Amino acid sequence: MLMLSGDDLPELFIDKTKTALVVIDLQKGITAQPTKPYSAEYIINNAAKLVNTFRKNMMSVFLVHVILTKATILNPESDESFSHPAPPSPDWSEFVPEIAPTSKDIVITKKQWGAFYGTDLELQLRRCGIDTIVLCGIATDFGVESTARFAYEYGFRQIFAEDAMASRSEEQHNAAVNFIFKRIGMVRKTDEILRALD
Repeated sequence: MLMLSGDDLPELFIDKTKTALVVIDLQKGITAQPTKPYSAEYIINNAAKLVNTFRKNMMSVFLVHVILTKATILNPESDESFSHPAPPSPDWSEFVPEIAPTSKDIVITKKQWGAFYGTDLELQLRRCGIDTIVLCGIATDFGVESTARFAYEYGFRQIFAEDAMASRSEEQHNAAVNFIFKRIGMVRKTDEILRALD
């Protein structure tokens, strides 16, 4: 069960000059998969609200996607692995049209779950003077959580848009939110974040 209690949480303050939005893997191939507790359509809609508001406020938007090839895909020895029944479609890595990049957005291409390892995300954030990131995307306990753990270790303040992310199951989503995100940042609904940006 998700434990969010707005009455017990401190008021959200966002410094527009030092905050960036980081959107994880809202691309055609990944959003085509079923998600819980929110549908991909719902996630995309909330993420688009955040993207548009950040752009309107002249704030940095980082759009992260993963590009996998036979040469770069990780294949660790593990008890359970992701299945890849068929080769990905040509547009698998393309961002969904609702958040299509503009010339002012920064696009980060990764080859694993997290958006920091093997990319210039940290460098780009530092160059933009960012100390706070708002995170959203799919999947909560894979791409988002892996990115969040790195961000925590790099010292970034984090705000998690809980209803702009989802996973394969409600249990997986809630576990990341309740046991990880609440210990390394602030968990809020999309509307709360938007109000803080008004």
